[in-house]
This record gives sequence, C-alpha cells and structure tokens, in this order.
Amino acid sequence: MNELIGRVLDFEKQVFPGQSALYSKLAADGQSPKALMISCADSRVVPEHIMQAAPGDLFVCRNAGNIVPPFSNANGGVTSTVEYAVMVLGIRDIIVCGHSDCGAMKGLAGDPAKLEAMPNVVAWLRHGIAARQVVDQSYPELDDGARVRTVALENVVVQLAHLRTHPSVAAGIARGEIALHGWFVDIGAGQVLGLDGESGRFMPIREDKPLPVALPAAQRLASDLDYYQEAAE
Repeated sequence: MNELIGRVLDFEKQVFPGQSALYSKLAADGQSPKALMISCADSRVVPEHIMQAAPGDLFVCRNAGNIVPPFSNANGGVTSTVEYAVMVLGIRDIIVCGHSDCGAMKGLAGDPAKLEAMPNVVAWLRHGIAARQVVDQSYPELDDGARVRTVALENVVVQLAHLRTHPSVAAGIARGEIALHGWFVDIGAGQVLGLDGESGRFMPIREDKPLPVALPAAQRLASDLDYYQEAAE
C-alpha cells in the first residue's frame, strides 16, 4: 500500500504539472468521453492502459466478470452507469470487454458448489449462466483452460444481448446513434480481439483491417413509417 501511496505523490509532483492544462480544461468544461467500456474488475486489465486513453477519453464501469444485468426496475450500479452514459454524456460507442484467465469465468465454468461460501458472487454470476449453457451444449470435450476462455468469449456475447434490453440503449440503437462492441483481452499475448457481428466470431484488432464491430450504428426500426404515412393520407 505504501508503494501505491508513493505513486499518488508522484502524480501530484511529476505527472500533473505536465498535464495541468488538460486537467484545467476538464475541470472547467466537464467530461465528454468517447466511449463507455464495461470491463472486468481484474487488476491485470486496465481499460485506460489498453486503449492508451487520456483523462476524459473513457467512461468506465468495472465489475466481476464484465456483467451487464438485463434491465429491471431494481436499481444497480451498471444500469445507472449505462443510463447516465447514454442519456447525459451522449455516449455512442459501448464496449463490453472480457479477458483471459478470468476468475469470475472460472467460477461460472466450474463446480457451483465451490462458490457456496460466496452467495453474492453466485447471484451475480447467474447473469452469465447463458454463456455456460452455450458452452455446455455447443463445445463438447474442452479442457479446463479452453473451457474458461470459451465461456469468457460467450459471456461477452451474452452481456451485449443484455445491454440491448436497457431502454436508453435500445432507443439509441433504433435511432442509429449507438454502436456496440465486444472485446476480449488476451493478457499473456497482449492482444485484443473484437467481435464481428456478421460472422459472430472474435478476431484480432489490426491496423490494416476494418475494426470488428458487434453491432454497427445504423437506424433499426421494426415498423415501416411509410405505411402509417400512407394510411393517414
């Protein structure tokens, strides 16, 4: 802890002076982050570091397993963060980011009896149970390491589906103003994979290739407005 406190002092004495103009602007003008990232609380995965983001660039929500509970009337930190990001900050890109060797995914993929002493963790991980079922039924005979990785990947897909149940997100998607991204950080390889919505697969993010996007921003209206206009006439 003393080492971390020392870094706080380094920030004040060494880091802040070189960025004082940026911090002054942020203090005066408020924030206008470019994206919301919902990532795992794992200490090895630092969203701002991965994206090389400056202060003010990224709105971050971290929790065990990068979970997004389906929308409900019960208040929660993730739900409130998503709603604020979209409706107040005007966020147009939302990233759900999983990672390799995830402890939450090990719990989800493993024996539920091992989590009996942590009832709150068990309840939280129920929001990812669909990922486990997908793996159980569609990926036979995986060894433990491959199983955890696959559960983590499928969990990103599940949480993106949950995200679309949030009214603010659903409305933004319908207007064509919000894009959804699914990312996976391979810690050991230093590689970030992105979910391609067309193929349904995760692929490496590369400078010379288009960015994989789970759901590109495009207006999505289930009803034909021309029908109502013609009927009114």
